[in-house]
Amino acid sequence: MAWLTQTAHLGMSRCLTPKLMPETDVKLSNREIAVLRWAADGQTSGEISSILKIPERTVNFHINNVVSKLNTANKTSAAVKAAMLGLL
Repeated sequence: MAWLTQTAHLGMSRCLTPKLMPETDVKLSNREIAVLRWAADGQTSGEISSILKIPERTVNFHINNVVSKLNTANKTSAAVKAAMLGLL
């Protein structure tokens, strides 16, 4: 019975996950991941730019890309969704 349940769950997941959560196929660049990790840690864009030695505008560019790719409203929800998807 346990095997049947696991098999049914796997089959349903394969069918429904792409439809209900298309973000599972999202690929983030290494820089986007680094910026999002620092943002998830509570750092501001200015602090992240100092840490990574890149302009603050570039940090915001990467954050906006991640928010768009993950179809979220802000960087906090993007960090949560990325963690749930195993991207962080």
